[in-house]
Amino acid sequence: MSYSIVDLCVNCHACFDVCPNDAIYKASTQFMINKNKCTECVGDHEDAQCASICPIEGAILTPAGEPANPAGSLTGIPPQKLREVMAEIQAR
Repeated sequence: MSYSIVDLCVNCHACFDVCPNDAIYKASTQFMINKNKCTECVGDHEDAQCASICPIEGAILTPAGEPANPAGSLTGIPPQKLREVMAEIQAR
């Protein structure tokens, strides 16, 4: 199994340098993870390094297909609260 990078990726390069297995590479338009090289950092680090440094919620998925940084995890704002505030702002 391996982590994967989805199209939410903004190509910030943060994950590229921290991967201990050189599993992350630049495809034509975004970064990708080579599933044959990704070890999920097991044996190297407690947490997957790509996910721990990624500044974009939902851009990296776990092997189970779940966001490694789900909505609200980086901002501390629960998704429902964010939706409520955005709706209030847009109503003005």
